[in-house]
Parts: sequence; structure tokens; C-alpha cells
Amino acid sequence: MAEHILLRHRVIPGLDQIDTYRQNEGFIALRKAVTSMDPDDVTNEVKASGLRGRGGAGFPTGLKWSFIDGNNWPHYVVANADESEPGTFKDREILEGNPYQFLEGVAICCYAVKANHGYIYLRGEFWPIAQKLDQCIREMEAAGFLGDKLFGTNISLHLHTHLGAGAYICGEESAMLESIEGKLGQPRLRPPFPPAVGLYNKPTIVNNVETLTNVPFIINRGATWYRTIGTEKSPGPKIFSLSGCVNRPGNYELPLGTSFRELIMDHGRGIPGGHKIKAIMAAGASSSLIVANDEALNTLMDYESVPKLGAQLGSASVIVIDDSVDIPWLINKTIHFFAHESCGKCTPCREGTYWMRHLTERISTGEATKNDVELLHEVASQMKGKCLCALGEFSIEAPISGIERFPADFEAATAKSNA
Repeated sequence: MAEHILLRHRVIPGLDQIDTYRQNEGFIALRKAVTSMDPDDVTNEVKASGLRGRGGAGFPTGLKWSFIDGNNWPHYVVANADESEPGTFKDREILEGNPYQFLEGVAICCYAVKANHGYIYLRGEFWPIAQKLDQCIREMEAAGFLGDKLFGTNISLHLHTHLGAGAYICGEESAMLESIEGKLGQPRLRPPFPPAVGLYNKPTIVNNVETLTNVPFIINRGATWYRTIGTEKSPGPKIFSLSGCVNRPGNYELPLGTSFRELIMDHGRGIPGGHKIKAIMAAGASSSLIVANDEALNTLMDYESVPKLGAQLGSASVIVIDDSVDIPWLINKTIHFFAHESCGKCTPCREGTYWMRHLTERISTGEATKNDVELLHEVASQMKGKCLCALGEFSIEAPISGIERFPADFEAATAKSNA
């Protein structure tokens, strides 16, 4: 990248201080939007930029904003800061290092969809970050960047933080809305979707932290400039969270369309200990396992190319797995996570993750037969398309792809029992 757009705090010391932020293009976009653009103009500019949701789904952001029901009031905006997927740690760096750009993005989104109140939902473990955001919000109000009669207009914008209790399921947007309302954090049956019926049954836009942090630069510099970064269908910068068996893990802000090889071998400095790369999980624990051959390593990380490998880019939380890792052991770890975090509301997820956990436990400890592997594949396949929300669907990606793409590991795991 020629310059950082999202991780600017790495090159601008003190960017988490309001004076430093103001001296570095801070709040210019918010003032421009509120004083010289209609809300629909803001939405259309974001739509023209091609910005896609960075939380995992990759849905066009401006298009989502345009779906908000204009016949039902009030409107709300909710920023999803419930980052808790294993392997994902990008939003935390933005919130800690570049909080004002994120808050400015939330405020612009509120203006675009005509919401007077925006909520920032943070995972429970982020309470120090919530305190910091509260302080940032107070300073923005004191400086006239939030509050009533914004920039001398009749526009009012108020932001609030809300801490969850550390449940992964509350990263699912409808469960998040239930949690803010003080209810048990469980997903709602959809449709209707939040832009029609959301927080307090009112139209609501839910966006991820990284998504909203892009918005000030889009409004300030324009959609045409934004499209010079990334690919035609996946424009803009992306933060790739790199972890696992790699020499230099961390967050890397790169254009969408960067190859797996460049991320892992150049920025991540390759695989430690002389091992060879065996598999890649492109979207954290919810990923399918990709066989790390030359075709995969040369594949571009964007929303169109990764699906050709039988996986999804998701939140771009790239976990590297080398040839010392046993795939049944790895799958057992992912299933333990999803079984623990299942809210239990729907039977396929509640029962399916329970049985997958027991089967993967048996397989990873060498106590299973070939029939147990076939049963695991059948249980996971039976869950597909039948769960109430994405958590159950995510849980089956690793076991199905692992069994189908790494059969030798499962033959080795069951060799003792089959003998």
C-alpha cells in the first residue's frame, strides 16, 4: 500500500488523540457530509465506491444503507465491535489506535440513513476499549462533532457504547440487537432483516468496525479515488489478520486482490522451522480448509477469487497450517469452540455441534474407526442449510472440507482401531 488508510496510527503517532486526528484530515468528511451533501448523496457515494462489508459477508455497504425503510421511524445504526472469531484481531487494533476515524465513520453512516442515535456493541472483554471510546465521544461532543445542531444545522447525532457479556453468538447481527435490548443474545428468525425491522423493531443498519472506518476517506477523497485500490469488484484496502504457523503474524493492511503467497511468504516471512505449508484457513475458525498448493498460494484474496478454491474470504483472518499439524486435531479444536459458543436455540446447531465434538474427540485421540469419520461427515452434512444462523453453518466447514481434502490424515488417525 502506498499509504495506510485504516491503520494510519502506525505512521501518525498520537492519532488516538483528538487534536492529532483533527490535524490529519480528521472530521473533514463528517463536516462535508452534513453541511454540503444530502443523506442520499452520501449513500450514493459509498455505493459508487464499491465498499463491501468487512465483517465477513462482503455485502455492498451503500446498497445495504439504501435498503433502510423510509416509512418507519426512528432509524438506528449499530456498529459491530463484537470481534471474537478465533484468528480475527483487526478491529481491536483500529479501536485502540485509530478510534476517531471509526467514530467519524459511524457518525457519517448515521447521517446517511437519517439516524439520530448510533450504538457501538463491543464484546465484554473489550471494556477498556469501551471506556476509551466513551472518552473519545465526550471529546467529540465538546468539540462540536457530535450532539445537537451539528455544524449549525438542525442535525443531531449521539453515539453510545454497549458492552456484551463475551458471547460469540452476539456477533450475529440479530442476536446483537437482542442483547442491546436487554434480552438473551440469540438470533432472530429472518426475514425481516434489520434495515426493515431491527433495534427496538425499528429500521437499523448494522456494519462492522473496519467497514465504517473506510467511510471518512470515501467521502473526503471520493469514490473514484477509492476504486484505485484493490480490484474492480472488490475495491479498497483490507486488513488481513495473519496467524498460525508463520514467522511474522500480525495485521497487514493491503489492497484486496493481494495473493496468499505475498501475504504469507513476503509479509509473514514464511513458515518457521523448515516446515512446509499444508493448509490455509482464509476466514478464521469458520473457514473451509484450503489445500496449500501453488494454485491456492497464487490465488488473489478477494471476494470473487477465494470461492474458486471452495472457501470464502470472510473477515480475511488467514490461519496458516504447516505439515506438522494433524488435521483431525485441528478440526477438534474448531468444533470445541463452536459447540461451546452455540446458543442452543435451534436443534441442528445444538445437537449437531454436540455430536461433532464427541466424534472429533474420538478421532483426534486415535480411538475412532473409519465409520466414525463417515458419521462425522454425515452429521455435518445433515446440518448444512438447516441452522437458524451462521454459527451452525460455520461449524461444519472445517470437518467437511478436512475429511474430503485431507483423507490421509483421517486414515492415519483411524489406522490403529481399524487394524
